[in-house]
Amino acid sequence: MIKKLNRTLFELWVGIAFLYPILMIVIFFVPSKLDYAISLSVGIVTALVASWHMWWSFDRALSRDVEGAMKSVRIQYLYRYLFLILVLGVVGMIFKEYVLATFAGISCMKFSAYLQPITKKVSTLVYGVEILPDIIYPDSDNVSLKIEDTAEGQR
Repeated sequence: MIKKLNRTLFELWVGIAFLYPILMIVIFFVPSKLDYAISLSVGIVTALVASWHMWWSFDRALSRDVEGAMKSVRIQYLYRYLFLILVLGVVGMIFKEYVLATFAGISCMKFSAYLQPITKKVSTLVYGVEILPDIIYPDSDNVSLKIEDTAEGQR
């Protein structure tokens, strides 16, 4: 199952899972521990779902033409943020004191992206060493040839 999961999504989820216990430390300082734990857990699950939806929508958009891809990404972005607002609204109505815990859980998706150098090491253990295509690491002969071809084409 893990081998079939997108590597970048896996790294994002590892970062979210890493941040969850760190945010659970706050539970010792709040009066209603169960409400805090539920609110934070809802935020974490929402971050996991939103990150999966982001990967899914980008993956799907890449199979379309440019116009269709841009439209699809915008629509899916709107759906994702409406979902986040809905989750925050429902949690705010049920656990109004701990809506910030839910927001902190959702924000783990953003902070997880900053942990990418750490999560990359976990990803390498699971997936192996990443082999990048030649376009990212071009050899010097092809680069000079492409520059010369471009210069001749402009004359």
